[in-house]
Amino acid sequence: MTNKVKVVICGKDFMLQTAESANYVIGLARTLENRISEVSGSNSSTSPFAAAIMVALSTLDDLNKATQRLDALREQAKEYVDEAEKIDSPMTTPSQKISNYWQESKPLKRNCKIIGRRRTHEAIP
Repeated sequence: MTNKVKVVICGKDFMLQTAESANYVIGLARTLENRISEVSGSNSSTSPFAAAIMVALSTLDDLNKATQRLDALREQAKEYVDEAEKIDSPMTTPSQKISNYWQESKPLKRNCKIIGRRRTHEAIP
């Protein structure tokens, strides 16, 4: 469902068609108007158009940095999940534990056989 919402930005009327609620869009327009006014107020020779461009660049910068932080958090969460999966959880069944221990013991048994062979060869005169 789309809504038609009228907003006023820099004294100009805009009719927007959106899936968002009217209150949400009007709030966005007010925020934009305030940010444009802040930029224009800091430099009285700045046109509303130039101020809108500066606000747009600043907003895109904020979005880009937020996206990078979100990507970093997602990667960190993935690392935590991967690490948690490696931990021997209480949900592991006894047969799974035995299988894991069996796999872990294979290299140790091989090393013991090698050491035993060495000792046998050393003992022979």
